[in-house]
Amino acid sequence: MTYGKRLMLLMGIDTLIVMIAVFIGGYLIYNTEYIDSPIIIASSLSLVVFHHFFAYQFKLYKRVWQYASINELKEIFKAVTLSIIATVIMQQLFFDIIHKRTLVITWMLHILLIGGSRFAWRMYRDTFLKSHKNKKRTLIVGSGNAGTMVARQMMQGGESELTPVAFVDDDMTKKKLEIMGVPVEGPVHNIENIANELDIEHIVIAIPSLTRQELQRIYDECQKTNIRTQILPMIEDLLSGKVSVNEFRDVEVEDLLGRDPVELDIEGISESITNKTILITGAAGSIGSEICRQISGFQPQKMILLDHYENGVYDVEMELQQKELYSELITEVSDIKDKEKMDTIFESYRPDVVFHAAAHKHVPLMEKNPEEAVKNNVMGTKNVAEAANEYGSETFVMISTDKAVNPTSVMGATKRIAEMVVQHMDTTSETKFVSVRFGNVLGSRGSVIPLFKKQIQNGGPVTVTHPDMVRYFMTISEASRLVIQAGALAKGGEVFVLDMGEPVKIVDLAKNLIKLSGYNIEDIGIEYSGMRPGEKMYEELLKDDEVYPEQIYPKIYIGQTYNINLFFNTVINGLSGLSKEELKVNLIEIANRQEQKVSQM
Repeated sequence: MTYGKRLMLLMGIDTLIVMIAVFIGGYLIYNTEYIDSPIIIASSLSLVVFHHFFAYQFKLYKRVWQYASINELKEIFKAVTLSIIATVIMQQLFFDIIHKRTLVITWMLHILLIGGSRFAWRMYRDTFLKSHKNKKRTLIVGSGNAGTMVARQMMQGGESELTPVAFVDDDMTKKKLEIMGVPVEGPVHNIENIANELDIEHIVIAIPSLTRQELQRIYDECQKTNIRTQILPMIEDLLSGKVSVNEFRDVEVEDLLGRDPVELDIEGISESITNKTILITGAAGSIGSEICRQISGFQPQKMILLDHYENGVYDVEMELQQKELYSELITEVSDIKDKEKMDTIFESYRPDVVFHAAAHKHVPLMEKNPEEAVKNNVMGTKNVAEAANEYGSETFVMISTDKAVNPTSVMGATKRIAEMVVQHMDTTSETKFVSVRFGNVLGSRGSVIPLFKKQIQNGGPVTVTHPDMVRYFMTISEASRLVIQAGALAKGGEVFVLDMGEPVKIVDLAKNLIKLSGYNIEDIGIEYSGMRPGEKMYEELLKDDEVYPEQIYPKIYIGQTYNINLFFNTVINGLSGLSKEELKVNLIEIANRQEQKVSQM
């Protein structure tokens, strides 16, 4: 029905309702005496005109009444009340009399009939048109604002495959009460029993503000039912309008890390990036590509994407070009081990800020190929850092790892030596050189998650090195934000570290991933393969004597560093010509060497 036809229909219904209300009100008070009087005709016409006027003012003719709620009822009350008041004034002015009792009854009938006519369609739709057949019986965890919205969306959305059967909430004051006809059955720890009693087929966790620990507790209870469990989108996505409240998603392993994600003030770094030339090495990697995505939002003048993996660089370039960019995108397929090419690139573009993400990161592979770890992680970093110094970059940010602390592996040792190179460069250069350390990154190519997923898909078992092995974890977006934030906080020579909360047992991560994939741990199985060469039982983010007790930024620490004046001509050159075993020993010895401590605060 067109808007014009709909408007005429509603105005016709309202006119009939107003006339009925006036005549019934007069008849109840005065019987037939009032019906023939001039005042009833004038009052009827007056009320019709005033009703249409105020109905238009309060947009009663523009509302979609199949979704009518308490807000629409409020607007009806306002329009009807003002119409009656205006009619009272008319009676006083033209007839010098006010039929109070008649108008009170008319007012009540007016609201009842107008409201009834508007809500009738919703009642009819909800009662007769909405079919619950073939819809999954759904248990909603959380009966607050979000849970109520979820239930309303399910009940109103004819296309929804879910229908709400009950709420679960730890607020015992709500137990046995009903919300929109849906009962609140009990606390979270009783989910399994409730699900069995009510034949639940689907569970939705509708508490966007949950902490990681609370979500883990609730999810563990849901998993006892073996019923598919979904969760609302992140609260910031709901508030920003990116997604709606009925766009549920599966629980991801990132949701169960046991800590809340760190939100950094990215807006505060725009001054260091906007209208600048930014170079990202390792731009095709997990961290490098995410840095590219986040930096693109700050409108740098140029973004130089450098990586030796041509297909990866191409993919990132194509992805960024789909966005509304205000930056010139430049791709360079090159290896950081090629010093001459690094000099050429820096001379051509003279980047203001360098984010150095290129590195070999695979621990067991680097144990077998220590010379390649030295070439890439040490010499490659040296090449890029020297080029940044020579061609006047403002800031150089190197991405390091928790494995660089008290390293026992070739990868960790070469990353620690790379940190030393960066610290040494800071003492001799106008460029601000800093490093950023963080733990394992979920979703990166070196993460255990892809391996676990593949093992689960193949029917198991999932292989874990040791039942007591723990690691720090963070998401790719968190890691990238820390790197970008470090560039803005840099004074020179610092090692920035994210407060990553409590470490997570690898075996617990494996168990969660198995359950999230819809399997039982017993069916897939977990086997312990033993620690590999170079691995540690646990990782550290700072040595005990490196830590400053206070955060320099919310959830960011800065490490105390050392004077490094031994590398460029002696130690690094001394690494050539050694056997693999000699190289391993020398690398770890050098990486654990300390000199005079200097304060960076």
